[in-house]
Amino acid sequence: MRAATEEESALTKTLTRSRNDRVIAGVCAGLADRFGLSPLTVRVLFVLSCLLPGPQFVIYIALWIIMPEKKD
Repeated sequence: MRAATEEESALTKTLTRSRNDRVIAGVCAGLADRFGLSPLTVRVLFVLSCLLPGPQFVIYIALWIIMPEKKD
C-alpha cells in the first residue's frame, strides 16, 4: 500500500468548523483546514466574493448550521 500524499490526505479530511482559529463561527477556518489553505486566504476570498451578487451570506449561515464543530 502506498503512502497518501498531502493532497490526497487534504481531500479525505472531514469538513468541520474550527474551534481554535475562529473569528465568527469557524466556517472559513474549517474550510481552510479541509483544503489545506490559510484561514486568512479563505476569509479574504469570502469578503471579496461578497462584492459580487449571490447568496454568500446564506451559504455561510447554512455551513454554520450544517458543519459540526471540530472535536479536539
